[in-house]
Amino acid sequence: MPEFNNTTQDMASGMAAFEAKEFAQAWRLLRPFAESGDAQAQHRVAIMCQNGLGMAPNPLMAYKWMRAAAEQGYAMAEHGLGFMYLYGECTEKNEKEAAKWFQRAAEHGLVGSAMTLGMMYEQGLGVEKSEVEAKRWYERAEPKA
Repeated sequence: MPEFNNTTQDMASGMAAFEAKEFAQAWRLLRPFAESGDAQAQHRVAIMCQNGLGMAPNPLMAYKWMRAAAEQGYAMAEHGLGFMYLYGECTEKNEKEAAKWFQRAAEHGLVGSAMTLGMMYEQGLGVEKSEVEAKRWYERAEPKA
């Protein structure tokens, strides 16, 4: 791993490169942070691997990095991992596992995860069908007045 004189600046530069869609630069700057365990960097690296941004798509690496970030409680990665399991992207389709990760992300405040979980309860995807649970998760997704 390269030595960084100012790691905070390098992380910020990597995030800025990602947002600016300069993915080769983002990969170069963020990968060392992902390897050292930074969940935010792991999430961004996973997105690049999953979608072939600045590289050829690499589903195995995408799953590895998304899972690593999700296991640290990074809500956006929990949500992303939920979708990987829900649709069988980068891993085997597993609706029960998807529901688990969407619930974690929803409990961390992600509205989209709460909505998705509501839909899963409404349709009985990976969870026992329950209008009561569906309503509960839909209500959690509503903006607070």
